[in-house]
Amino acid sequence: MSIDDDVALLERVPTLRLLGDASLRMLAIGSEQRNFVRGDTLFNLGDDADAGFVVQRGAFRVDDGAGAEMIAGPGALIGELALVVPMKRPSSAIALEHSSVIRVARSLFQRVLESDPAAAVRLRDEFAVRSSQIASDILMAGAKLTS
Repeated sequence: MSIDDDVALLERVPTLRLLGDASLRMLAIGSEQRNFVRGDTLFNLGDDADAGFVVQRGAFRVDDGAGAEMIAGPGALIGELALVVPMKRPSSAIALEHSSVIRVARSLFQRVLESDPAAAVRLRDEFAVRSSQIASDILMAGAKLTS
């Protein structure tokens, strides 16, 4: 894939779209592509998380080890939180077929945000809205459980 193809793919990811074209281009240039065959592990539960992954093609099963799982296909961002904070992986991801990802290292993502403060503000605001929505959802669920 070309840099322009990678930028177009990154632009499909809602969180990354907030960064704007110049920042997406820097991410595309600085990121690396990785290929997987069916059954290959992208990462394991408990691994140190230092990057997020955007699925280019194929699909991955993301499993938290406690029964919750999802399928991540093209355009999905796996490990979003790892782009902004050091953490352990809360899940495992396994390729379901021949697949490829764009690996976005946290260090690269942080350099991009440092070079584009307006993009960093947009991202912060998006995370604040999401956090507020999660808190509201938890309160609503708690209210339903106690009634």
